[in-house]
Amino acid sequence: MPIVESTFKSPFLFKNGFLATVYSGLFRKVKGLTQERERIDTRDNDFLDLDWSYANDNSNAVIILLHGLEGHGQRPYITGPAKLFNQNSIDAVAVNFRGCSGEDNRFYNSYHSGATNDLDDVVQHCIKQKGYSKIYIKGISLGGNITLKYLGEKRDIPSQVKAAIAVSVPVHLISSSVELHKLKNKAFANRFLRHLLDKLKKKAERFPDKITHESLKSIKTLRDFDEVYTSKAHGFKNAQDYYEQCSSLQFLKHINTPTLLINALNDSFLTPECFPIKEAKENENIYLEMPEHGGHVGFIQKGNIYYNEKRAFDFIKKINLTSTQSL
Repeated sequence: MPIVESTFKSPFLFKNGFLATVYSGLFRKVKGLTQERERIDTRDNDFLDLDWSYANDNSNAVIILLHGLEGHGQRPYITGPAKLFNQNSIDAVAVNFRGCSGEDNRFYNSYHSGATNDLDDVVQHCIKQKGYSKIYIKGISLGGNITLKYLGEKRDIPSQVKAAIAVSVPVHLISSSVELHKLKNKAFANRFLRHLLDKLKKKAERFPDKITHESLKSIKTLRDFDEVYTSKAHGFKNAQDYYEQCSSLQFLKHINTPTLLINALNDSFLTPECFPIKEAKENENIYLEMPEHGGHVGFIQKGNIYYNEKRAFDFIKKINLTSTQSL
């Protein structure tokens, strides 16, 4: 599919990617959304907490929202699109990854960039228990990587899944990990690591046979965390193996679902490998949009509806129109 020309015009102050990222992550507020929590069991007997919000009228359509690293269902980049889609007659379900809902999950393992079975469990729940006939998926950052990997894996994607949007996605985890460890991203990396270590210390208390005090003390960087915990807890050889197996870049060529990928050119977490121009040109189902500005999930616009949120709704509306016209 030809590359999509972006129409995003950032406010002058937020053309700086760092400012756009920080403001969006720390200061944005979304008001007027009511969420209801539902707990479902996963196929391996763990649980996921889902935060539902609904359109005013009964809807046969739902958007599944997936947060980024150490996010949750109440982050503004999740509640923002939930509110927008609710206002346009589409229900929304915000998935809290394992251990991200305010309560630790049942097992030593938790979530990671390639944990697509949990997404599939939510999709199946939306179909079998909720009865939705139209399902859309929107993933942010890590959640975007999961979305793309899920759609491109060798699994049967239910026909109810009509379209997907992925935003600010490190589709090449190896190089993005290196980028995240650079000085320009130190504040972000340290914040992520602090939250992850706090959780891992609690797991160490519950599962003392799984990780030693010495191993915990050895974790100084995010790469160390993936080496000591993420890879070992989830069946990978090491961090490198985890990055290689879970990078969504390799799955893009197999995606058969209309999918919009929005990655800003000034996103400091991303590398040239995270702008899959070749893959998009070779797959008619991949729509790649590369705004000049936007930072990492910082597509700020007036009215507190972010560009990527409005763009996601417009993309889905267009896909639905095209599908109807082709019948």
